[in-house]
Amino acid sequence: MNATERFFRRYIFSSIGIVVLFLTVNVLLVGSYLAVAYLENVADSNFPIENLSNHITLKDGQLVGDEQATEMLNKANAWAMILDGDGAVIWEENLPEELPYHYSSMDIAMFSRWYLNDYPVNIWNRQDSLLVVGFPPGDITNYYISIKAKYVGPIAYGFLAAICINILLMLYLFIRNIHRVEKAMEPILNGIRHLSAGKPVHLEEAGELAEINAGLNKAGEYLLKKDNTRAEWIRGISHDIRTPLSMILGYASEIEETLDLPEKTRKQAGIILSQSKKLKNLVSDLNLTTKLEYSMQAIHKQNIDAVELARQVVSGILNDGIPEQFEIEFYEEQPGKTIQLSGDNLLLQRMLGNLIRNSIVHNPAGCKIEFSVGIHENSCVFVVSDNGHGMSEPQLSALNSNEDISSSQKSDGDTEHGLGLKIVRQIVKAHQGKIHFSETKPHGLEVKIALPT
Repeated sequence: MNATERFFRRYIFSSIGIVVLFLTVNVLLVGSYLAVAYLENVADSNFPIENLSNHITLKDGQLVGDEQATEMLNKANAWAMILDGDGAVIWEENLPEELPYHYSSMDIAMFSRWYLNDYPVNIWNRQDSLLVVGFPPGDITNYYISIKAKYVGPIAYGFLAAICINILLMLYLFIRNIHRVEKAMEPILNGIRHLSAGKPVHLEEAGELAEINAGLNKAGEYLLKKDNTRAEWIRGISHDIRTPLSMILGYASEIEETLDLPEKTRKQAGIILSQSKKLKNLVSDLNLTTKLEYSMQAIHKQNIDAVELARQVVSGILNDGIPEQFEIEFYEEQPGKTIQLSGDNLLLQRMLGNLIRNSIVHNPAGCKIEFSVGIHENSCVFVVSDNGHGMSEPQLSALNSNEDISSSQKSDGDTEHGLGLKIVRQIVKAHQGKIHFSETKPHGLEVKIALPT
């Protein structure tokens, strides 16, 4: 699962979480409302008619309501009456003038459906009589529902099914929209990844995100043009500097070898020759790192004997001559064992040579350099270590985290530009290998390179 899929997978789960949260909050709100309504007696919209009936008693052959009954009716702005078995009013309290004092069985049947001349009423069956309590029109709404028993179950299941269908539909629309966004965003995210890797980008400039695609295309063209301009400039400088540099090297060498000239002049010519060689190597490194960075350097892979490769590198450095304060020791970790790897012979020689020269350049006072080759876990391992002054922790951390470094090491009066180590890392990467920088004990630098066999 790539980063894009993980991002949209989390987006889907967050959307589902939002739906669940929405439903939970609504259930809590409805439950809170019902709880408050119950506590405030809102759920029971009926007047406490049974309690009122208990406060109407028979005294001396007549029905009489006590003070509490009157208070209950006044508080509810209600009226009440009691009908006997013949429908005659035998007791009343606050009865409206427009209402009659006698009702037929049909009238009683009609207002038992909760309305009497627009007055919402509640009724209570007393012993041998009927208590009726009425309220102002519009104060209370009475309703009546009648459903056949066999339809109650299907209606309940249908209501539950409707809720489930709505939830599923909402989830489907969420996922569908997310999929559309993912489909539109995936090329953009891939384009950004390609840009970060320095690869060309061309997105179709259509759809809702056409402006973003066009912007990425323009950015990709600009970066590509900028990189090409930079690479062409470096190639041009390298080409233009080659001829005058060769002349400087030739004349400086000739002056240094002319015995008729003063010793001071010959020494100055030697310094010019040495610095010109550094400049030549710097231009060569700059050209090579540019080619490796923009994949313009063809990798000619072939089967290579790793031990023989290491011997050739050490021999080449010794033949070029090194100051007497340096000592190079080469050994095989598994003597006599053939180690084969696939790679570009010239680039691998450059990689190992740069590591050994790095120890020489950054330890002008001299040091011992150990160079070994071996095989570990199906990898060819080259190790170059020295007992010089090593590197600081921030520099080691920057090298191991593959950060760009402006300089690898500072020596007295000179600053190396780090191109040598940068080229080493680029060559290792081109061969799908691994590199690690560490400090040796008690001091010094160790570089370990593992390449697939």
